Amino acid sequence: MNHWTQNAIFYHIYPLGFFGCEKLQTNQTVHRINELEQWIGHLRSLHVNALYIGPLFASSSHGYDTIDYYEIDPRLGTNEDFKKLCQKLHENQIKVILDGVFNHVGREFWAFKDVCEKKWDSPYKEWFSNLHFEGTTPYHDPFYYDSWEGHYELVKLNLYNQNVCDHLLQAVNMWIDEFDIDGLRLDAANCIPPHFFKQLKNFTQSKKKDFWLMGEVIHGDYNQWANQEMLDSVTNYECYKGIYSSHNTKNYFEIAYAFNRQHGDHGIYKNLYLYNFVDNHDVDRIASALHDPRDLKNVMTLLYTMCGIPSLYYGSEWGITGKRSKHSDEVLRPEVHLNDIKQNDVVSHIQKLGEIKIKEESFHDLHYQQIYLTNEQFVFQRNNCLIALNCADHPSEVKIPEGTYQNLLNDDTLHVQSTLTIQAHDSLILKT
Repeated sequence: MNHWTQNAIFYHIYPLGFFGCEKLQTNQTVHRINELEQWIGHLRSLHVNALYIGPLFASSSHGYDTIDYYEIDPRLGTNEDFKKLCQKLHENQIKVILDGVFNHVGREFWAFKDVCEKKWDSPYKEWFSNLHFEGTTPYHDPFYYDSWEGHYELVKLNLYNQNVCDHLLQAVNMWIDEFDIDGLRLDAANCIPPHFFKQLKNFTQSKKKDFWLMGEVIHGDYNQWANQEMLDSVTNYECYKGIYSSHNTKNYFEIAYAFNRQHGDHGIYKNLYLYNFVDNHDVDRIASALHDPRDLKNVMTLLYTMCGIPSLYYGSEWGITGKRSKHSDEVLRPEVHLNDIKQNDVVSHIQKLGEIKIKEESFHDLHYQQIYLTNEQFVFQRNNCLIALNCADHPSEVKIPEGTYQNLLNDDTLHVQSTLTIQAHDSLILKT
């Protein structure tokens, strides 16, 4: 594989929260998306070169209940606003990735509204999964349909109907032609039949050879979705959990096991550049997930130096907190402003990690080797770089090969005999 994502650093925003939009669609156009231009300087300071913008198209409420695949949500602005933003991002060498919510739509989606109005006379009644007139729903419809995980405000599309597939592919065609987008994150990818992803892959490759497709997958064998015929990558939830959990339990064996399982000598994903993250719009903020805030810098070191593609969720670089509740994810998706950014040692650390990730070819492929491991210390190798971490509350020694190293995090030169001391809750990136 020789693809731009090998050297990519993503920044992920959830736009309806990011801009503090109204919770429900008002159909009033507010040109909020234009404000993202002001953030480009911050993105460049983090060495970000790919922006993943969460659900962007017209929806009823939270963005995943789509009304229209061809229009930007008016709470964010207009298609023309977004076109100008994409041009500006591309001028600054930042790729644009959008959410492809193709498993389901909202009840206000035009074709579903037609079914509600015309019932069995609607030409779109076969656009929705398992829609039949021998049952009802919690909305007291005179018909039944499949939903996403029992949420009947999210109506599952029938992706075995070619007219539905064509409608979605035509929308992707527009996004590429008009906005020159560079990829899609496919929502609920595990719910979508493989034949649709094969169509999507063939179509996008014919439009743009380096177009990137990434699927949201929580469990299972990632090779089912990420392969030559379907998607390029999936969300790496296995390592997401392992990264924060191994710090909370002071047990680096957990994340080391995941790294070996994925990209070690007998790794099952040795050819996959997985999409790595430590938080997102669906899970607790990393600053809240960690028991000890001193571990945050080590967490970021792992994110940027592990095999695959690092992605930073907006605001987590300056320590935004938030824990989801049984009833709402809103706290995970707050409104932010440029003047909220707090330049601290974590932001500085992430900026340095971004510089290293971009400049050092050691981190552009999938070579991985474990060097040293205890509960609280972990050393692994990426080509000619060693990454050494200590999550203990005290300085600790690790064993690494003898030699002279440059610590890329501070440019110090270290002469190592057989052991190296790492400070408490600290990490080193050593280049031979």
